[in-house]
Formats: sequence, C-alpha cells, structure tokens
Amino acid sequence: MVKNKIDAIPFSHDEMDAWRDSLRRGIIYKMPDISLIISGGVDDVWINPQGELIIVDYKATSKTEEVTLDAEWQGGYKRQMEIYQWLFRKNGFKVHDEGMFVYCNGQTDVDEFDAKLCFQIKLIPYRGSTDWVESFVLKAYECLRSDKVPDPSEDCDYCRYQEAVSATLSELESA
Repeated sequence: MVKNKIDAIPFSHDEMDAWRDSLRRGIIYKMPDISLIISGGVDDVWINPQGELIIVDYKATSKTEEVTLDAEWQGGYKRQMEIYQWLFRKNGFKVHDEGMFVYCNGQTDVDEFDAKLCFQIKLIPYRGSTDWVESFVLKAYECLRSDKVPDPSEDCDYCRYQEAVSATLSELESA
C-alpha cells in the first residue's frame, strides 16, 4: 500500500473473518419481502481517511504479459467486485466506488524454483457500478420461482454444453 501510495489501511471489524468465509458465511444481505439471501466471501477490505470502504479482491496467475482486466472473461471479476460493493452498501457501509484488484503474477523468469514461488504484485483500481445488481438479483429470483424454463442463450456456456450433449446422445441413439 505504501509502495503504491494507497491512502488506506486494512479495515478492522468484528465480522471480518465471517465476511472472508465464502463457504459458510460471507457478507450477507437478506432481500426484504422475499426469501432470498445474497452473500459473498470478500478477500479484503480497506478503509480510506474519508471512512469509505475499499473492497479488495486478490487474483493470481502466471503469465509473461502484463496483467490487466481487459479480457472478456474478466468481466466476471468486475461483476464479482460490484456485487461485493453492493452487499457492503446494503449492510449500511459507506463504500468507495473504486475497488482494488491485487493481482499476483507468478514470475517465470527465475533461475531456479528452490521451493519458493516469486510473484510480481500489481494493484489494479476498478471503478464499479452497482446500479444493475438489485434488478438482476430480482430477475434471477423470478426466474427461479417460475415454472417456465428460460430459452437457451448463445452466450451461455452451459446452454451450449447441454445442446452438444443432447446432439451427441441423439447420434449415439440413432447409430
């Protein structure tokens, strides 16, 4: 934080361990008037001098090129950050619009392994927008409660997988 001139410190809160526990707890918000609980396990939270929380997400990789958030598949990372920001706001916290990705890139150019991994650490600020989250959650809730199965989507990997499986099974049955 000092090296990157981040004017913030780690946020101290009694619930921090629970918020980090993505499998059993996370930070939780119960949607009013419906039986739906949204939760997410956050990696870290910092606080700036203005009292705003900075949501921090750690990522790790090992590649020779510069780490960025520009790849299409990294849109999921951005949505994840925005959901965390939304959850903290829904829990009454003042949250800075800019979260932080701490990207750890394993160095591949070291001469020997010597039983240790070396990383280059890059901080990537990301200005999130939580405007979409609640309406998306409500649409997902309505979809789950509906008797109608949604139409397949060309953009859905699961839908394409199911279509491929169905086609393969049809071929096997007709053979």
